[in-house]
Amino acid sequence: MIEYLVAGGPVMIPIGLCSIVALAMFLERMWALRRGGIVPGPFIVKVESLVEQGRYDEAIAMCRGGGSTVGRVLDVAISSRNRPRSELKERLEEVGRREAAEMERGIPVVGTIASISPLLGLLGTVGGMILTFQMIQDEGMGNVGSLAGGISQALVTTFAGLSVGIPAVIANRYLLAKVDGLLMELEEVSIRVIDMLVDEQQHIDEPAEEAAK
Repeated sequence: MIEYLVAGGPVMIPIGLCSIVALAMFLERMWALRRGGIVPGPFIVKVESLVEQGRYDEAIAMCRGGGSTVGRVLDVAISSRNRPRSELKERLEEVGRREAAEMERGIPVVGTIASISPLLGLLGTVGGMILTFQMIQDEGMGNVGSLAGGISQALVTTFAGLSVGIPAVIANRYLLAKVDGLLMELEEVSIRVIDMLVDEQQHIDEPAEEAAK
């Protein structure tokens, strides 16, 4: 295996670095995007139960102490419960955009590696073919070993670039799909809590309006 890497020439160094960075970023994002850290089910059930009972201070304390993404979003929702629904939704959308950017952090790196790795392989291929034609020009067609070395370098770098690029494309698509799924769950939970808060506020306002009459 080492012989093949050496045969690929200096272009194999950046290709190897790309593979390490892509793998490290993929593993880091997989850990960061685990469902328990974004939209933990038991946590959501407890917060919704507290909101339904009108125990807002306890719900806010639980959101701030949970350390999850949905906790930070619901903290804003519950803390702003007395605001109009349109303003509440606007604030949640702002928080959601910020959290989405945090969830997508690092994924563009994987996408960039998926794009440049095959190009690095192509660069190595071009270098190997140039070396081959130089050998033909200097020594003619008789030195088969030299010709094979240049062709080998060209093929090895192409194979290496594709071997890094293809998994990086798959990893990039998988991470983006995972983020989209988590954001959808986050939006569904936020809408449920908003509806609960608005309904509760209407129940409070109706007796007040009747008393004023």
